[in-house]
Amino acid sequence: MTHFGIISPPVSGHLNPMAVLGRELQRRGHRVTFFHMPDIESKIRSEGLEFWSIGHSDHPPGSLPESIAQLGRLSGLAALRFAIQAIQKTTNMICRDAPSAINKAGVEVLLVDQTEPAGGTVAEHLGLPFITVCCALVLNREPTIPPIFTPWGYKTAWCTQIANRAGYSLWDRITHPLQTVLAEYRQQWNLPPYKSHDDSFSSLAQISQQPPDFDFPRTTLPAHFHYVGPLRDPSPQAVPFPYEQLTGQPLIYTSLGTQQNTKEDLFDKIAAACEGLDVQLVVSHGGGMSAQAAQALPGSPLVVSYAPQFELLSRAKLTISHAGLNTVLDSLSNGVPLVTIPITYEQPAIAARLRWVGAGEVLPLKRLSVSRLRAMVLRVLQEESYTKNAAKLKASIQQAGGVTRAADLIEQAILPNRSLFPHY
Repeated sequence: MTHFGIISPPVSGHLNPMAVLGRELQRRGHRVTFFHMPDIESKIRSEGLEFWSIGHSDHPPGSLPESIAQLGRLSGLAALRFAIQAIQKTTNMICRDAPSAINKAGVEVLLVDQTEPAGGTVAEHLGLPFITVCCALVLNREPTIPPIFTPWGYKTAWCTQIANRAGYSLWDRITHPLQTVLAEYRQQWNLPPYKSHDDSFSSLAQISQQPPDFDFPRTTLPAHFHYVGPLRDPSPQAVPFPYEQLTGQPLIYTSLGTQQNTKEDLFDKIAAACEGLDVQLVVSHGGGMSAQAAQALPGSPLVVSYAPQFELLSRAKLTISHAGLNTVLDSLSNGVPLVTIPITYEQPAIAARLRWVGAGEVLPLKRLSVSRLRAMVLRVLQEESYTKNAAKLKASIQQAGGVTRAADLIEQAILPNRSLFPHY
């Protein structure tokens, strides 16, 4: 048995797949403990995993919901900058508090979300092996791969590669405060400075929940990088849903995730675009709408605070979303094409990949109107190519191996007779 520690961003899009991976390792006889701020303790314990609270001094109970609420009022670069500031604060908390907690808990291996670079530094400081888990879009850089905060498509021309390099430079400037925190701790702990962005990733295994066909062509990924597809299993938390209210019409599912779900105007435009069509719109707003606002949506859609997303998508013909990776992957796992309205973070880049594989369309937020959205919804519903391409992605996901393969790779990577293990 191995005791795994998990370090992840404190939001559902990262916690949920990490919890699935943790439960799979538990089923194999291992022990799994999350380390993070107090606000996510109830969430983690409800997923059947152990939890060790850190960050009480600067992340007291109630601070995370307040931060997410503020983030939900922003979009574009403003939301990105706010998120970077929050990550900087979290990075400092993890570097300051996690080493002692991890030592006391007796953790032997760390599973580190790729977007939480403090985890790798903490692992090095403690002399522990660690595995990188990519719950968001893969961050590994290549000259032909656009930065993750851009909507740029894939091109190999030299001028495009120059633009990508400029984009990465901008990203480095935006994230400089975060990198400064890491650099200070690495110097304090006598660790060598990072020479490149990718140095913070594991040299044992890097595991992505993207399927291999849902990315631009890559040529420089390390041999220990693995696309395994979505990390999913039935959650121990049952989500009730009024299935008896489904009409049998073609079902359109819409969700804006858990951080952008307060944008009532966007939900209103989505409902208005579907009004009058021979479809049933199901809106899952994640607690971001008042009952009064939900009742006022055009066309009388079926509105719920939360939905059993994966199960509901098995009945859907189309998804309308913000291009959050988990909603996109859940849709494609069911062969459901999408219309996406990216808002911030890596959502424009996820939408660009969706367009690249032909399994959906993208409507930029600045160009959003009811008429444009309605036309795009009709196009994706009526043109068979979108559904056929979504079915191809479904097959790719089924072949990728999912959480079972992810756990296999982790177990293989930590065996003492592995050639890479002595590095630690």
